[in-house]
Amino acid sequence: MIQLQNIKYSYPEGTIGLDDISLEIEKGSKVAFLGENGAGKSSLFLVLNGIHKPQKGKYVLDGKQFGFSTTERKQMAHKVGYVFQDPDVQLFAASVYEDVAFGPFNLGLDKKDIEIRVEKYLNLLSIQDLKDKAPHQLSYGQKKQVAVAGVLAMEPEIILFDEPFAWLDNRHKHIMNEIIDDLNKQGKTVLISTHNPDFAYEWADNVVLMKEGRIIASDSPVKTMCNKVLMQEIGMELPLVVQLAKKLGLKNDSRSIQSLLWEM
Repeated sequence: MIQLQNIKYSYPEGTIGLDDISLEIEKGSKVAFLGENGAGKSSLFLVLNGIHKPQKGKYVLDGKQFGFSTTERKQMAHKVGYVFQDPDVQLFAASVYEDVAFGPFNLGLDKKDIEIRVEKYLNLLSIQDLKDKAPHQLSYGQKKQVAVAGVLAMEPEIILFDEPFAWLDNRHKHIMNEIIDDLNKQGKTVLISTHNPDFAYEWADNVVLMKEGRIIASDSPVKTMCNKVLMQEIGMELPLVVQLAKKLGLKNDSRSIQSLLWEM
């Protein structure tokens, strides 16, 4: 579904965001991107969403090269939705309802279809009671839910989450986790940028390790995140379940090791 070939992107002041990135992402997959701040995760997501145009390389989406023209960028909303780490970046309308309706309106939907979509996703995220409130009146967790609803209302096939659990309390983390799982069950391709190796190991089909704008490794959680050298290279600890396995002298050849936690 997504093919990146030798993508390079540098910011105007010269900082390298992405350095020769090549990657393939299958339709319907769950992919976690791990790395320290400045590793290139957000830069990559901004390219995937059509916001940043790389200076070099090819971005192929559903077999067609994406050219980053104004027309193609407008059409991108049908394909790729981006939930930013900070919901205040996305929320700007006078009410929650208007904020969620903004995307469908820009897609050219008629009033009735917009109403149907907004109601659908307000209900899906259990925030129907917030529809008349101003976004600035909401808690951080509620803002995150509204931002997700706004992206989902455009019904993209691919959804990018940049640190979806950052600064959330336990209740909203649980809500966000359920939303993410439900999206994948619907057949959506879900990509998540995270600093949480435990979540990535348990959740992802594929893990991409990044450092300084480069991909260090891209493979299954077992093949990437049980490798202490690779994890140290990106400045992260092994997942707790992997650390436990090593202490017990078990092989990390399967994610079934998770069952150990339930036996304790």
